[in-house]
Amino acid sequence: MSKIKWTGDPVHSQIQFTVRHMVISKIRGEFEQWEAFAETEGENMETAEITFQATTASVNTGSEARDNDLRSDKGLFQSEKFPYLHFKSTSFAKKDEENYVLKGDLTIRDVTRPIELAVAHGGIITDPYGMRRAGFSVTGKLNRKDYGMTYNQLIETGGAVVGETINIDIHIEFTKQPE
Repeated sequence: MSKIKWTGDPVHSQIQFTVRHMVISKIRGEFEQWEAFAETEGENMETAEITFQATTASVNTGSEARDNDLRSDKGLFQSEKFPYLHFKSTSFAKKDEENYVLKGDLTIRDVTRPIELAVAHGGIITDPYGMRRAGFSVTGKLNRKDYGMTYNQLIETGGAVVGETINIDIHIEFTKQPE
């Protein structure tokens, strides 16, 4: 069986996260600049080797002031010093017809840690233009402090301005690349 190379389609994908703000609400953010690649044996997704890279300066939470804080030297991403976050899969195991477990190494700033993500595979189709597409929804959680993102300010009633748990919410389409 031949190897197939797949590329993440930024037009039909969203790389998002949520985090608690002041204990009472959640803020959604996304990365606007990223690359994702997969390589499979034929179209067997269980054989997928997946890599992902996001540009930390491309974070967008809908507030320019907040985004600048996140990118700054005192902020969580410190984008000048750490311009990218990286993911490299170590396994992609099928649980049932639609659900998979994706394991890999996630590097944020200068810290690499293993992470496990839940994946729902939407299927593979040929679009109206003859291109093969594979769709996935990916969810998971991480503790930002595990990656050295320790900035915090406490609020008067207790709790932090920014929560420790980051919820990952990715919806991505991959397109098969020509041989």
